[in-house]
Amino acid sequence: MPEVIFNGPAGRIEGRYQPAKKRGAPLAIILHPHPQFGGTMNNQIVYNLFYTFVNRGFSALRFNFRGVGRSQGHFDHGAGELSDAAAALDWMQALNPEAKSCWITGVSFGAWIGMQLLMRRPEIEGFLSIAAMANRYDFSFLAPCPSSGLFVHGSEDRVAPVKEVMAVIEKVKTQKGIQIEHAVVEGANHFFDGRVDQLMEQVGVYLDRKVGPEILKTEQEQA
Repeated sequence: MPEVIFNGPAGRIEGRYQPAKKRGAPLAIILHPHPQFGGTMNNQIVYNLFYTFVNRGFSALRFNFRGVGRSQGHFDHGAGELSDAAAALDWMQALNPEAKSCWITGVSFGAWIGMQLLMRRPEIEGFLSIAAMANRYDFSFLAPCPSSGLFVHGSEDRVAPVKEVMAVIEKVKTQKGIQIEHAVVEGANHFFDGRVDQLMEQVGVYLDRKVGPEILKTEQEQA
């Protein structure tokens, strides 16, 4: 998996990029949790989400927001991080001009950034929002939400309790034909400690239905 450095609004951005084998494959970008609370692109959930897209034939990218790891700049309370995410998508599209679609995936703080990017980039056709802090960040910009996707939360999340978050998400209006789904991982906290496998099962079931099964994993098992 190649290490990559690309230019962002605040300087160099460090990432990990896995290109798909087929030309024109869809793109996936995975955004990490809050930079000021230990969030990086090497977060266990981010790592697992990255590979679930790679195994489904996507070109996938995870990267460090500004000020994290070897990415230059300083934490910017969301505005700068959204610019970083937009720069990441631009970089991927320049490498993959034949790609027709993109999925955006975010974890916690990254989910908030991902949903804002979704509203700005019509080529994003699907999303996964893991442990979205819809009780702490304003998600009212989803008016209406232009793409279908999945929100996943832990039943024991104390940072973003399911009831509070669901109350916000259920108010989100969607465009015609767009469907927002919810899933809850029983016993999981905000970080899905000890429950990452169950989280990935929920994500897998959704992606199997929307984009197809993990073809690379299947090929490896058959080899």
